[in-house]
Amino acid sequence: MKSLLALTLLAASLPAAPLSAMAAQPDLLPVKQISLELARDIAMGAVEACRKDGYTVSAVVLDRAGNVQAALRDSLAARHTLEIAERKAGMSIMSGSDSSEFRAARGDIRPELNHIAGLIVMDGALPIRAAGSLIGAIGVSGAPGGEKDAACAAAALKKVEERLEFAM
Repeated sequence: MKSLLALTLLAASLPAAPLSAMAAQPDLLPVKQISLELARDIAMGAVEACRKDGYTVSAVVLDRAGNVQAALRDSLAARHTLEIAERKAGMSIMSGSDSSEFRAARGDIRPELNHIAGLIVMDGALPIRAAGSLIGAIGVSGAPGGEKDAACAAAALKKVEERLEFAM
Protein backbone atom coordinates (compact mmCIF):
# COMPACT_ATOMS: atom_id res chain seq x y z
CA MET A 1 0.00 0.00 0.00
CA LYS A 2 2.89 2.36 0.81
CA SER A 3 4.41 1.78 -2.64
CA LEU A 4 1.09 2.53 -4.35
CA LEU A 5 0.81 5.79 -2.39
CA ALA A 6 4.41 6.69 -3.30
CA LEU A 7 3.72 6.04 -7.00
CA THR A 8 0.56 8.13 -6.87
CA LEU A 9 2.43 11.04 -5.26
CA LEU A 10 5.26 10.71 -7.79
CA ALA A 11 2.81 10.75 -10.71
CA ALA A 12 1.02 13.78 -9.29
CA SER A 13 4.29 15.67 -8.96
CA LEU A 14 5.29 15.16 -12.61
CA PRO A 15 4.72 18.16 -14.84
CA ALA A 16 1.62 17.96 -16.98
CA ALA A 17 3.31 19.41 -20.09
CA PRO A 18 4.82 16.14 -21.35
CA LEU A 19 1.43 14.42 -21.09
CA SER A 20 -0.33 17.22 -22.96
CA ALA A 21 2.44 17.26 -25.56
CA MET A 22 1.98 13.54 -26.09
CA ALA A 23 -1.76 14.00 -26.55
CA ALA A 24 -1.16 16.74 -29.13
CA GLN A 25 0.80 14.42 -31.45
CA PRO A 26 -0.91 13.84 -34.79
CA ASP A 27 -2.40 10.46 -35.62
CA LEU A 28 -0.89 10.58 -39.12
CA LEU A 29 2.63 11.63 -40.00
CA PRO A 30 3.81 13.06 -43.31
CA VAL A 31 6.67 10.93 -44.60
CA LYS A 32 9.06 11.32 -47.48
CA GLN A 33 9.05 8.07 -49.45
CA ILE A 34 11.29 7.13 -52.37
CA SER A 35 9.34 6.51 -55.57
CA LEU A 36 9.63 3.38 -57.66
CA GLU A 37 10.95 5.43 -60.56
CA LEU A 38 13.73 7.05 -58.54
CA ALA A 39 14.67 3.74 -56.92
CA ARG A 40 14.79 2.05 -60.33
CA ASP A 41 16.97 4.81 -61.78
CA ILE A 42 19.40 4.64 -58.85
CA ALA A 43 19.68 0.85 -59.06
CA MET A 44 20.21 0.95 -62.84
CA GLY A 45 22.73 3.76 -62.46
CA ALA A 46 24.80 1.61 -60.11
CA VAL A 47 24.68 -1.41 -62.45
CA GLU A 48 25.70 0.80 -65.40
CA ALA A 49 28.54 2.43 -63.44
CA CYS A 50 29.94 -0.99 -62.54
CA ARG A 51 29.56 -2.23 -66.13
CA LYS A 52 31.77 0.64 -67.29
CA ASP A 53 34.49 -0.74 -65.00
CA GLY A 54 33.92 -4.31 -66.19
CA TYR A 55 32.01 -5.59 -63.14
CA THR A 56 28.71 -7.45 -63.13
CA VAL A 57 26.82 -6.61 -59.96
CA SER A 58 23.45 -6.48 -58.29
CA ALA A 59 22.03 -3.26 -56.90
CA VAL A 60 19.20 -3.08 -54.38
CA VAL A 61 17.42 0.07 -53.26
CA LEU A 62 15.51 -0.07 -49.97
CA ASP A 63 12.96 2.47 -48.83
CA ARG A 64 13.27 4.24 -45.48
CA ALA A 65 11.64 1.32 -43.67
CA GLY A 66 14.05 -1.23 -45.17
CA ASN A 67 11.66 -2.66 -47.74
CA VAL A 68 12.95 -3.51 -51.21
CA GLN A 69 11.85 -0.83 -53.66
CA ALA A 70 14.05 -1.89 -56.62
CA ALA A 71 16.41 -4.80 -57.19
CA LEU A 72 18.47 -5.40 -60.32
CA ARG A 73 20.92 -8.22 -61.05
CA ASP A 74 23.15 -7.77 -64.06
CA SER A 75 22.94 -10.68 -66.49
CA LEU A 76 26.11 -12.41 -65.34
CA ALA A 77 26.10 -11.43 -61.68
CA ALA A 78 25.99 -14.30 -59.20
CA ARG A 79 22.56 -14.86 -57.66
CA HIS A 80 23.88 -14.32 -54.12
CA THR A 81 24.83 -10.76 -54.96
CA LEU A 82 21.17 -9.74 -54.70
CA GLU A 83 20.92 -10.85 -51.07
CA ILE A 84 24.26 -9.35 -50.14
CA ALA A 85 23.37 -6.00 -51.76
CA GLU A 86 20.05 -5.97 -49.89
CA ARG A 87 21.71 -6.74 -46.55
CA LYS A 88 24.37 -4.04 -47.14
CA ALA A 89 21.61 -1.51 -47.83
CA GLY A 90 19.82 -2.72 -44.68
CA MET A 91 22.90 -1.81 -42.64
CA SER A 92 22.97 1.62 -44.20
CA ILE A 93 19.29 2.17 -43.34
CA MET A 94 19.83 0.94 -39.77
CA SER A 95 22.88 3.13 -39.19
CA GLY A 96 21.85 6.06 -41.37
CA SER A 97 25.37 6.14 -42.76
CA ASP A 98 27.73 4.81 -45.38
CA SER A 99 28.23 1.11 -44.62
CA SER A 100 32.02 1.40 -44.81
CA GLU A 101 32.04 4.26 -42.28
CA PHE A 102 29.84 2.22 -39.96
CA ARG A 103 32.05 -0.85 -40.42
CA ALA A 104 35.16 1.15 -39.53
CA ALA A 105 33.56 2.81 -36.52
CA ARG A 106 31.77 -0.21 -35.02
CA GLY A 107 33.99 -3.22 -35.53
CA ASP A 108 33.19 -4.11 -31.92
CA ILE A 109 29.63 -5.17 -32.78
CA ARG A 110 30.08 -6.37 -36.36
CA PRO A 111 29.90 -10.11 -35.57
CA GLU A 112 26.61 -9.68 -33.72
CA LEU A 113 25.03 -7.52 -36.42
CA ASN A 114 25.95 -9.99 -39.15
CA HIS A 115 23.64 -12.51 -37.47
CA ILE A 116 20.58 -10.26 -37.68
CA ALA A 117 18.33 -11.02 -40.64
CA GLY A 118 18.55 -8.33 -43.31
CA LEU A 119 21.88 -6.86 -42.16
CA ILE A 120 25.51 -7.40 -43.06
CA VAL A 121 28.39 -5.13 -42.11
CA MET A 122 30.29 -4.79 -45.40
CA ASP A 123 31.40 -1.95 -47.62
CA GLY A 124 29.18 -1.14 -50.58
CA ALA A 125 26.05 0.68 -49.36
CA LEU A 126 25.12 4.33 -49.10
CA PRO A 127 22.15 6.13 -47.55
CA ILE A 128 19.84 8.01 -49.91
CA ARG A 129 18.80 11.43 -48.65
CA ALA A 130 16.37 13.90 -50.19
CA ALA A 131 15.78 17.38 -48.84
CA GLY A 132 17.50 16.43 -45.59
CA SER A 133 15.49 13.24 -44.98
CA LEU A 134 16.72 9.65 -45.10
CA ILE A 135 14.49 8.11 -47.77
CA GLY A 136 16.36 4.89 -48.44
CA ALA A 137 19.66 3.20 -49.15
CA ILE A 138 21.42 1.53 -52.04
CA GLY A 139 23.51 -1.58 -51.68
CA VAL A 140 25.74 -2.96 -54.42
CA SER A 141 27.46 -6.35 -54.53
CA GLY A 142 29.55 -8.22 -57.07
CA ALA A 143 32.54 -6.02 -57.84
CA PRO A 144 35.91 -7.28 -56.57
CA GLY A 145 35.81 -5.36 -53.30
CA GLY A 146 33.31 -3.35 -51.30
CA GLU A 147 35.04 -0.07 -52.13
CA LYS A 148 34.29 -0.71 -55.82
CA ASP A 149 30.66 -1.54 -54.98
CA ALA A 150 30.45 1.72 -53.02
CA ALA A 151 31.96 3.67 -55.93
CA CYS A 152 29.22 2.36 -58.24
CA ALA A 153 26.55 3.30 -55.68
CA ALA A 154 28.08 6.78 -55.35
CA ALA A 155 28.10 7.22 -59.14
CA ALA A 156 24.41 6.30 -59.26
CA LEU A 157 23.57 8.83 -56.54
CA LYS A 158 25.63 11.49 -58.31
CA LYS A 159 23.59 10.87 -61.46
CA VAL A 160 20.32 11.68 -59.64
CA GLU A 161 21.79 14.30 -57.32
CA GLU A 162 19.65 17.14 -58.68
CA ARG A 163 16.45 15.10 -58.33
CA LEU A 164 17.32 14.36 -54.70
CA GLU A 165 18.36 17.91 -53.92
CA PHE A 166 15.13 19.44 -55.18
CA ALA A 167 12.75 16.69 -54.10
CA MET A 168 9.54 17.95 -52.57
